Amino acid sequence: MHHHQQESGLNIDIAQILLGAPFIIMLFLYLLAVYMSNKSKRKWPKYRTLLWGVGIVLAIISVSGPLAQQAHTDFVAHMVGHLFLGMLAPLLLALAAPMTLFLRALPVKTSRSITRILRTRFIHFFQNPIVASILNVGGLWLLYTTPLFEMMHENSLIYIFIHIHIFLAGYLFTISIIYIDPTPHRKSYIYRSVVFLFALAGHAILSKYIYANPPIGISKTEAEMGGMIMYYGGDAIEIGLIIILFYQWFKQTGPKAEIINPTPINRKEELI
Repeated sequence: MHHHQQESGLNIDIAQILLGAPFIIMLFLYLLAVYMSNKSKRKWPKYRTLLWGVGIVLAIISVSGPLAQQAHTDFVAHMVGHLFLGMLAPLLLALAAPMTLFLRALPVKTSRSITRILRTRFIHFFQNPIVASILNVGGLWLLYTTPLFEMMHENSLIYIFIHIHIFLAGYLFTISIIYIDPTPHRKSYIYRSVVFLFALAGHAILSKYIYANPPIGISKTEAEMGGMIMYYGGDAIEIGLIIILFYQWFKQTGPKAEIINPTPINRKEELI
């Protein structure tokens, strides 16, 4: 793959530190919020804390340490890191309901201010499943079908920016499809399901394209293996997302839900 770290201007060690540090801070802030919330309210579910911890670890592994180092010269390792950073870690972090936790832990006045921000058109725009899908899947198409992938391995700023984008776009896409935290501007299940279907198709087609058309600097063998990892690994994670979405849908519209609340006005999905 790429073997010119010194000549390229990419300092992979500094990049790993800059990318890994925010996730360590996120872990600390979440644990602090759990502590503060537990002092005044009912105990925060331990499984959510575990989900957050595992998600953070996967994100750190993908940007720092041996896997990230190997990903610089091995496309297969790069693709494993992509699945961790852009798909699996965002899903686990979303299921940890961080916004719900922080709203519980913060003072009431501050929580209300954050809630007002969540209701703004700016947040609504980016949390629209269509916009989130374009940023997520469209960003991957741009990365793997243009010289951007090679540029990423030659410039530290581009390398850092792309990894940040992969994570944020993956997380934004996840929370636009399944609602775990408070979401003022909610789209219907049908709307989200249709958008999700097109996003799945875009991701699958891209993995097949990579298989047949290696990115610049990637050997055919590595591209084939990386494309397969992206296809089958992505499918496995996406199946989990589908199960959660359909579970929420069934739980809200199933027979028991109709008996308990026959008037579905302003009804919200329950936390998983």
